[in-house]
Amino acid sequence: MPTNATTTGAHILVFPFPAQGHMLPLVDFTHQLALRNLTITILVTPKNVPLLTPLLSKHPSIHTLVLPFPNDPSIPSGVENVKDLPASYFPAMIRTMGKLYKPTLEWFQSHPSPPTVILSDFFLGWTHHLACQLGIRRIVFSPSGVGAFTLCFLSVWRTCPKRVNPNDEYEIISFPEVPNSPSYPWWQLGPLYRTYKKGDPVSEFIKKCSLANLDSWGIVFNSFSELESGCLDYMKQSCGHDRIWAIGPLIGHVDDKYKSNGLVPGNEILSWLDTCDDHSVVYVCFGSQAVLTNKQMEELALGLEQSGVRFIWPIKKPTVGHVSSKYGMIPDGFEDRVAGRGLVYKGWAPQALILKHRAVGAFLTHCGWNSVLESLIAGVSMLTWPMNADQFMNATLLVDQVGVAVRVCEGEKTIPNATDLAKFLAKSVCDNGFEKERVRAKELSKAALAAVKEGGSSFKDLNSLVEDIFALNMNHKK
Repeated sequence: MPTNATTTGAHILVFPFPAQGHMLPLVDFTHQLALRNLTITILVTPKNVPLLTPLLSKHPSIHTLVLPFPNDPSIPSGVENVKDLPASYFPAMIRTMGKLYKPTLEWFQSHPSPPTVILSDFFLGWTHHLACQLGIRRIVFSPSGVGAFTLCFLSVWRTCPKRVNPNDEYEIISFPEVPNSPSYPWWQLGPLYRTYKKGDPVSEFIKKCSLANLDSWGIVFNSFSELESGCLDYMKQSCGHDRIWAIGPLIGHVDDKYKSNGLVPGNEILSWLDTCDDHSVVYVCFGSQAVLTNKQMEELALGLEQSGVRFIWPIKKPTVGHVSSKYGMIPDGFEDRVAGRGLVYKGWAPQALILKHRAVGAFLTHCGWNSVLESLIAGVSMLTWPMNADQFMNATLLVDQVGVAVRVCEGEKTIPNATDLAKFLAKSVCDNGFEKERVRAKELSKAALAAVKEGGSSFKDLNSLVEDIFALNMNHKK
């Protein structure tokens, strides 16, 4: 987009939610916005500043607004990012971040040239009310896919489905109004909705924030139309406007190194992959949040052992709130028994680089959206084990709607059968295994890469969004 008098000077506040899977794609998105001549201020709390280092090194013009993390007894002392907590802390973190309303308002009121747009994560729905108070617009950023957002934010909070039997976790809840008419057992609906208690301050705050997303001026999705065109059309229809933009996949635009905590050198992993045959390795990873129980670890390890496949398996350490003796323990002797064909280690792995390597043939995943997009970009088919939140909706998309994955397990408490798992793992990398899924994954990889190139659907949506932001800025000045 050319620089001229009408395409410079528009000031936006970017406000990420402090969770790894939320911050990283929004940082990548901010990079794209900075390339298009916007004036940007990004709001974080002190301990999340390091995540911005690669972005700020590329774009020194981006300003930072660092506000103290709010005091809250429900969040362990010293923790400012949900990656350091079990998923059960999400409601508390959402409510705690709401305490930044007043200091953010005060910053706006004291700024000589404040932003005319707030671009904030969908867990920060209260920023819509802040924008209304300031007389400006708020745009939602969704790090999740369109289909998952449709169910977790649009349908459940608008229709408020109830169970006939309030004690039946397996009762099927249907959504006939949503594209493809999905249905899920109660226990697979979003935990923020399932745990809602009328009158409870945290629950009521989360409900208000969720509905505020639908009242905001527009919504940006880290997705692309070739993947979710039906749900994009449905969102526009449901929201009553076309300010719905799919600008993804937002993966690795800034620098993959900012995800590293330095525990494992990426070159060591890639060098090991270099010794493996093409499409012979299964990558096993469950994201930055999930920690497996010891029993799950045992069955997964046994499945990997019985399968005979080559594999990479990063082990996430227990976080605050986990009893370390009950989670994340590697079975005795396992590493010795698989030495040479399996790479097992604790800590972060360069996932995007691993998936793109010629040796990787399949991905056993929790179906977190960032992992889904990284796998699609790489053209790698998936074995799904969704555990929580939007992951069940993502698995439905992958398995039933676009055909790039096979179900192997469901649920964060479910213990897989090692023998069945071994069969899936072995089949996923054999020549006559899940051939349809592999072919479809390659097709979607081409579509994903084409979407973000000049002339692609996401490229056009991104430029359209920026033009709308400039127009808002011009109108605000009148």
